[in-house]
Amino acid sequence: MATMLMTFMRRDVGTGLAAGALAGILVACGGGTGSGGASALSAPERSGDPGTIRVDVKLVDYRVEPSRSTLKAGVYTFVARNAANQDHALEIEGHGLDRRTKTLAPGESANLTVKLKDGKYEAYCPIDSHKELGMKTVLTVSGTSSQGGGTNTADGHGH
Repeated sequence: MATMLMTFMRRDVGTGLAAGALAGILVACGGGTGSGGASALSAPERSGDPGTIRVDVKLVDYRVEPSRSTLKAGVYTFVARNAANQDHALEIEGHGLDRRTKTLAPGESANLTVKLKDGKYEAYCPIDSHKELGMKTVLTVSGTSSQGGGTNTADGHGH
């Protein structure tokens, strides 16, 4: 399309100005690809699954600070943000689950979506000896999900 616009601009200055304005409008609107900057900024809000609940986790030097640590069973997207001065990551472990984010440089964020069932989970930084230095917390999960995403059986376990 850019080549075609340049051809118009060479033929007629008036047409070229109109084509240039049209090109500017198309660029400002993101060209219809749906991958504009605004959607990238709001991506953590929309985890892709309407039944997923967001939990913000602030990683600071030697502390893991979730926005909440008592949860109901269900699917969660943990949005880990490194607010520290060195690299960190978030790992969640327990009840057969062992998942982590990539290593985050200061200022970076990453999403970690996991399904949690009743019990206690450890959330910590797996980098170097950060966990041993106190960069850990416990997530307590109890009760059934109020998200409507699964069917509960008589024994209380969802499918």
